[in-house]
Amino acid sequence: MTEDFLQFIWKSRLFKDENIFSTQGDVIEILDVGRQNFDAGPDFFDARIKINDILWAGNVEIHIKSSYWYTHKHHEDEAYENVILHVIYEDNGNVILNNDRLLPSLKLDFNPALLANYNALMNSQKWIPCFDDINSVDRFFVRNWLQRMMVERLERKSKEIQEILKQNSFSWEETFYQLLARYFGMKVNSDPFQQLAQSVSINILSRQKNSLLQIEALLFGQAGMLNLECEDLYFKDLCREYKFLAAKYNLSPMPESRWKWLRLRPANFPTIRIAQLASLIFKTNALCAQIINAASYAKIKEIFNVETSPYWRNHYQFGKESVSRHKKLGSSAIDGIIINSVVPLMFVYGQNNGMPKIKDKALELLDQMPAENNSVINKWKDCGVEVKSAFYSQSLLQLKSNYCDKFRCLQCEFGNRIIRAGNVNTNKI
Repeated sequence: MTEDFLQFIWKSRLFKDENIFSTQGDVIEILDVGRQNFDAGPDFFDARIKINDILWAGNVEIHIKSSYWYTHKHHEDEAYENVILHVIYEDNGNVILNNDRLLPSLKLDFNPALLANYNALMNSQKWIPCFDDINSVDRFFVRNWLQRMMVERLERKSKEIQEILKQNSFSWEETFYQLLARYFGMKVNSDPFQQLAQSVSINILSRQKNSLLQIEALLFGQAGMLNLECEDLYFKDLCREYKFLAAKYNLSPMPESRWKWLRLRPANFPTIRIAQLASLIFKTNALCAQIINAASYAKIKEIFNVETSPYWRNHYQFGKESVSRHKKLGSSAIDGIIINSVVPLMFVYGQNNGMPKIKDKALELLDQMPAENNSVINKWKDCGVEVKSAFYSQSLLQLKSNYCDKFRCLQCEFGNRIIRAGNVNTNKI
């Protein structure tokens, strides 16, 4: 038994609410259970309750035992003086407020199966608490809850983007460039890629739009990758250009040691990713505006259809030749960039500029994209959940990390419905 569970019973009105009496024998009628408070203070605000036909409006506090009022030192906190009802599971004594008023107490009466269902979920050893029962939830509620998860995930990312936007004096192009760079680095090199983008602005790179070599020189130079012995003509050209541009713009390179190479496929080496980023910057103008105005997933994907300059066709690192092959951004890499940088930025752009159609477009974009393929999504499929698109896979990632892993079944639409319907199969958990 937990107070969270009792709050769930109260909030959802799953208790017996007809012909009920306080522990002191007073007739009680619950008109409004109030608004749940997730901060300090009483558990529910603005409740409306009749006690012996007298209407009371105020706050409700919920405890497992009535004595917890004193255990939690509420008698020392003025915020609890306007509590009108003490909702409890076990009555082990009266509560007297500081004004000598006896606080009415209501012992919750509910179907024991609800508690059994809740305990089954809380004690589950499965990958997610409702692993065996999620298929019992109506598909309509699944879609609605996953949409909520998607918005929640985007709102969390929005806070990060808002902070970057503020640091960039509200320049959308600079902010998008930094987000983009971060996800060019994938998980392994995301931080050094973000540091690289912060070390040389898109404004400086844009001034060299007529020369791919100069854009590459700025990026490789700022990445600290030009401080080695290499006799390749291309490498020497980069060094010459970087020396000139670094002096012109007063730039200092980041430590080369920041980059990670171990256990990376050669196609994901930071050198290749930097060369691809340079080609994208060279190829496009006002990239953020292009992305916002792009009509579809296919159009956005076309924008990212870039490959490295010729040197990198037969190199993965400076001075080390390899089999020649074109090194374009792969389809899955482009999808990762769209999911992690394009969609969140589009959502924030629509939000900040009062353009709900742009926000909707961000969600629609995910629905047009294939679902991600990773171990977490494969586990959801094992549960029998249909993962139709990136909209679903992103929502399910949010659900797993922020609800399932934390056993927040009471705050989850799936958990709520399973507890209420009594669908938990205790023989399987």
